[in-house]
Amino acid sequence: MPEQKNSVKAEEKGIEQQATEQTGQRQVRVGFDERNMTTSYANGFRANATGEEVMLDFGLNVVNPAGQQQNQPEMLFQVNSRVVMNYYAAKRLAITLSQLIRRHEEQFGELNLDIAKRRKNG
Repeated sequence: MPEQKNSVKAEEKGIEQQATEQTGQRQVRVGFDERNMTTSYANGFRANATGEEVMLDFGLNVVNPAGQQQNQPEMLFQVNSRVVMNYYAAKRLAITLSQLIRRHEEQFGELNLDIAKRRKNG
């Protein structure tokens, strides 16, 4: 019977109050100041980490003209920006990206990372 009393008590409490008790945090409204924001495009990234931080470099994968002269295809990764964050922020980013990708695939179909399988013959 104690379990039933606990569940009744939990139902009486609001969700926000339960979350506060479980996390020790209150909800806070966050505003956004986008006046200094810049936008860039990236089709590639590189990840590195230390014991305390995660570093994400974003940039473009482009064909390296120097490699073409030697008849050897070569790609060059042009790094345009670096984001450094702690592991807590990195984990929240990973969860958010995973949710976004899942929703996209539910609506539009699976994103196949193998380019050979995406290529259409013809």
